[in-house]
Amino acid sequence: MRLFVVLLLAALCLPAQLRVIAIGAHPDDCDLGAGGLAAKLTAMGHKVKFVSVTNGDAGHQSMGGGALAKRRRAEAQESGRRLGIEYEVMDNHDGELLPTLEIRLDLIRRIRQFGADVVISPRSNDYHPDHRNTSILVQDTAYMLMVPNVAPDTPPLKKNPVFLHFQDRFKLPSPFRPDMAIDITDVYSKKIDAMDAHVSQFYEWLPWIEGYLDEVPAGKEERKKWLGGKRGARPITPAVRAALEKWYGKERAAKVQQAEAFEVSEYGGQPDEATLRKLFPMVGN
Repeated sequence: MRLFVVLLLAALCLPAQLRVIAIGAHPDDCDLGAGGLAAKLTAMGHKVKFVSVTNGDAGHQSMGGGALAKRRRAEAQESGRRLGIEYEVMDNHDGELLPTLEIRLDLIRRIRQFGADVVISPRSNDYHPDHRNTSILVQDTAYMLMVPNVAPDTPPLKKNPVFLHFQDRFKLPSPFRPDMAIDITDVYSKKIDAMDAHVSQFYEWLPWIEGYLDEVPAGKEERKKWLGGKRGARPITPAVRAALEKWYGKERAAKVQQAEAFEVSEYGGQPDEATLRKLFPMVGN
């Protein structure tokens, strides 16, 4: 299977190993938005990296600061181990993220060093200021990635990656547009396994702040099963279903139980349908 993918990509003038970097605001954001995609791509021999721009040191009801940051970094590393990817946590404070030049340059260096073909981040309309500012930071790296005199200590990329956004529920100023949707039904358990590593978030903090802490089961297997039903699933909206039909056909799309969807940013490389098929080899031709 891997040999077939290598030959196919060579014929399409893409690197044999696609390199996809997902950048979220907090350690667990990328798991939610692209955990299934990461599982799919790594199984096909491609390279995926998750980056959290903050260290998550504010996201808990009973602990914080350095102790929480250390815990969340360890959770992210365990999630990465379960997915078979590198998971990097930057040392910026949770809840205080601003789109500064310093952080932008840091991200430019990281994306260049990774040699990204695809960069994924949140959209800039979101309830959390860290999410919004992560979006701004990542979008502001586009184009600059190819400028030699910006962050000159790191060689520029020769082409602009394709920039994508994670699926979200926000409507203003514009709703999420699913330009690509992938079937992750067969790797959904692997996505949940990765999310399960973020114990402080999915079993403690998020249930507490959203008011359903009493619903979290006590046993490890029971709570993982609960997580798969309560938190891991992205909604297959009518728009996402239509995107699945576009990429897989109606018959296959009708069978999809779990999916992840992505919107193409107006910044970065502008892919046509053929290019998107190359960047998402799991959807076929």
